[in-house]
Amino acid sequence: MAKKCEICGKGPVYGNNVSHANNKTRRRWNPNLQRVHVIQNATRKHIYVCTRCIRSNKIQKVS
Repeated sequence: MAKKCEICGKGPVYGNNVSHANNKTRRRWNPNLQRVHVIQNATRKHIYVCTRCIRSNKIQKVS
């Protein structure tokens, strides 16, 4: 599974962990992706969508 929203294309963001001693190690922030049922092109399928796209009703969710 790619860590990318299939609607908006949001993916991981990279940066540093910084300790109290100012040591820096690389880390990444992953988007909050959820596997949801949607209707696209008159077919029902699963896609991975970020929670911002779900909240803003960019998809037609199937319950």
